[in-house]
Amino acid sequence: MKKLRKVIEIIDPVYVMEGAGVKLKRSIATQKLDYLDPFLLFDHFGSDDPEDYIAGFPMHPHRGIETVTYLLDGVVKHEDSMGNLGILEKDDVQWMTSGSGIIHEEMPRPYNGKMEGFQLWVNLPSKLKMTTPRYQEIKSSRIPEIKSEDGTIIKIIAGEIRGIKGAVNEIFTDPTYLDVTIPAGSSFEQSIKPGHTTFAYVFEGEGTFEDLDPKYEENETTVHATKLIIFGDGDYIKAKSKKQPFRFLLISGKPLNEPIARYGPFVMNTREEIEQAIEDLQNHEFVK
Repeated sequence: MKKLRKVIEIIDPVYVMEGAGVKLKRSIATQKLDYLDPFLLFDHFGSDDPEDYIAGFPMHPHRGIETVTYLLDGVVKHEDSMGNLGILEKDDVQWMTSGSGIIHEEMPRPYNGKMEGFQLWVNLPSKLKMTTPRYQEIKSSRIPEIKSEDGTIIKIIAGEIRGIKGAVNEIFTDPTYLDVTIPAGSSFEQSIKPGHTTFAYVFEGEGTFEDLDPKYEENETTVHATKLIIFGDGDYIKAKSKKQPFRFLLISGKPLNEPIARYGPFVMNTREEIEQAIEDLQNHEFVK
C-alpha cells in the first residue's frame, strides 16, 4: 500500500541581503532551517523595484556544490572562469556543478519591468567535491511540459514524470524539480522515491496538501504563498486548489548523510578542506 507523505513543517521565508546588495526571501540556510540534506540553500528573488536586485552578484567563487537558477521573469547575464558567457531569460534554467572550483557572476536585469526567480544549492558527495566543474544551461524550449485534462501544468526541470524525462540529467542526488500550476478546483498527485528528501515552495495562490494526520483540521494543510513545505517520508504527495490557482515548486533529492563544513560559497566535508579552499583562492590556485 502506498504511503502518503505528511507535512511535517512549514517554513516562513526571511528577508536577507546577498551579493552586492540583493534583497532575497530565504527559506533554507536560515536560523530556522539550516540544511535539508542534500539541499543547502533556497532563495526566492525578485521585486518590482530594480534597486532590490540591480547590484547583482559580481564575480564570486564556489566549491563543493551545485547551484540551480530558475528564472520566472527578467534577464540574468552571467559569465564564469570556464569561459561560459550567456543570458538567462524567462523560464530558463542554469544547473552549475562547481566541483573543484569555479568563479562566476550573475547580474539580474528587469524585462518589461519584471524580475523573479529561484536559486537552489545542492550538495555534492565527498567523492565529487573536487570533480571537474560542469555547466548546463537549459533554455525554456527544452523543458518538457505536461498539461492535464483539468488544466494542471507540470514543467519538468529534473526527474521523470509519466515516462517523460526532465531537461537536466546526470545529477548525483537523482533530483526531481517540478514547477506545478493547479487551476482552481483541481488536484495533483505525484509519486516521489521513498527516502528522498522532499519539499514544496508555494509562490502563487493558495491550496492544500493532504496529510492524513489528525493534528491538521480535516486532514489537510492549507498553505498560501509564500511558504516552504517539508514532507515526511512516503511514496507520494497530493495537492489541490480551491477557489484560486495554486502554483508551487516540488523538489526532491537523495540525501547524502555526510558531514558538512560550510563557509560562504564553499561547502566541503571538513574544516581543513574549507581552509584549503580559502588558501587556494588567495594563492590564485582555486580554478584548476
